[in-house]
Amino acid sequence: MILLSCVIAAALGYLFGSINSAILTVRLLKHEDIRNFGSGNAGLTNTLRCFGKGCALITLIGDLAKGMIAVMLSQLFGKMLAGAEADLYLLGCIAGIFAILGHVFPLYHGFKGGKGVLVGVSIFLILDWRVFLILIGIFALVLAIWKYVSLASITATACCPFVTFAAQYFLEDMHHQEFTLNQIFLHFGLMCIMAFMIIFMHRSNIQRLKAGTESKIGQKGKKIK
Repeated sequence: MILLSCVIAAALGYLFGSINSAILTVRLLKHEDIRNFGSGNAGLTNTLRCFGKGCALITLIGDLAKGMIAVMLSQLFGKMLAGAEADLYLLGCIAGIFAILGHVFPLYHGFKGGKGVLVGVSIFLILDWRVFLILIGIFALVLAIWKYVSLASITATACCPFVTFAAQYFLEDMHHQEFTLNQIFLHFGLMCIMAFMIIFMHRSNIQRLKAGTESKIGQKGKKIK
């Protein structure tokens, strides 16, 4: 039943992750494909640059919601199938990893989506809001200093496994679960996988940052010719 719970968590994560809020919002409100504008990325930042705050807000809400729903449903099925033996944090991590995969390679949108930052962060609203606040704080600090959304995203993502480890090792779990050291390291390993996926999807941004050609916050995006 534990294995079945993990499989269900993966399936839920991918199916919900494949619902791309940026693509749907821009298509419904602007009758355009966000992937044809700006950086070509179907995510929050490109939506904000190319189509403004209204579309970006809907995208923000949608991407946060799908990650949260995937985690909540995976944990619900885990409780139903495995009972007290279910590692709810583990199921949330699995759902999160596959939600990012769905966001990057969406089943419903030709397997061409976004980079998964917002979806990755959203799972902590369910798993541990303290980690969420720390990661958002790191993101905001880097963005305020250097003005690059991509740099802020990469930095917060790189910190995610270590913040998660520290929260589980040094702080009392907010859901009153007692994690063994093996579980903590397992969760850390899964967060490393999640972080690697997101940072890998930013490889073009990293190249532009090195070259000094990366767009800063506030710059407008144009249609790709």
